[in-house]
Amino acid sequence: MGKKERQISSLNQRRWTLFKQSKRGYYSLIIFLILFGLSLFAEVLSNDKPLLIRYEGNWYFPLWNTYSEITFGGDFQTETDYHDPYILQRLKTGENLVVFPLNPFSYDTINLELNCPVPSPPTTTNLLGTDDRGRDVLARLIYGFRISVLFGLALTTIGTIFGIVAGAIQGYFGGKTDLVFQRFIELWSSMPDLYLLIIFASIFKPSIGLLLILLSLFGWMGLADYVRAEFLKGRNMEYVQAARALGVKNTTIMLRHLLPNGLTPVITFLPFRLSGAVLALTSLDFLGLGVPPSTPSLGELLNQGKGNIDAWWLSISTFVVLVGTLVLLIFIGEALRQAFDPRKQ
Repeated sequence: MGKKERQISSLNQRRWTLFKQSKRGYYSLIIFLILFGLSLFAEVLSNDKPLLIRYEGNWYFPLWNTYSEITFGGDFQTETDYHDPYILQRLKTGENLVVFPLNPFSYDTINLELNCPVPSPPTTTNLLGTDDRGRDVLARLIYGFRISVLFGLALTTIGTIFGIVAGAIQGYFGGKTDLVFQRFIELWSSMPDLYLLIIFASIFKPSIGLLLILLSLFGWMGLADYVRAEFLKGRNMEYVQAARALGVKNTTIMLRHLLPNGLTPVITFLPFRLSGAVLALTSLDFLGLGVPPSTPSLGELLNQGKGNIDAWWLSISTFVVLVGTLVLLIFIGEALRQAFDPRKQ
């Protein structure tokens, strides 16, 4: 390992030590990773299909395979409804065994055994109640949280890549290249992105992919300014001029010498950009411009809470999940900003 590599490794160790000294950010990172990791296994935690079945000496795995009712003594060739009382009775008779997830409802499962109008309040069956269609709120929160975070990560990744590339080209080459890029950014940022979303939502079928593309078109400009400033500051450094004199390629100088120093604002802003992406998806879903109606969404649950003021469980549970997620990400961002502060290195 060379001297430069040892210095970078030592610097990263000091930054990690400073990050852990911020207890609030460190524990927020642990909690967020645990919650996100659990949400990745949402089908195992919350599903209307059993995890496994032992019926008449044979083992079945409904999560990965589809079985008809005839398999379990029913009368139809259609897929088994494992909440059907008749099927449940057969699966639990004698030595048969059925194991359901902790929450036996999926995000689109309608509880047909409710004793009160929907949206129904929390019960021992639906721990957080149901929405206005009889679907379990807890299941929709689990799946909605996963979609929100995955969407936020995808949007943050795409915006970060485009922002780094654009800012690096502007800052390194400067001159006319920087001037043309700045004028383009000024024109592009003046476009009303919300109106464009409304127009495209009326033309095309709403989908997460379409939403990701449209938001990515505008989500890179803020980060490009910080990367541009770092490259403008470093392009005239002695080691960069020496590398140019030795004939080193521009791409090599940008990637090996300037980019590591320019990543400091990028990394410190990542949690804040992720929280902004989650909030953007929630806001668009609340306005009906986001994901399709059948998709579990935090914004759609908030909209239901607005339309059903007396159903307090809809608004409160979604509010706690959304605000809790944003608070965790903000604490992580503050800890990263302190860890990468050059005055504390």
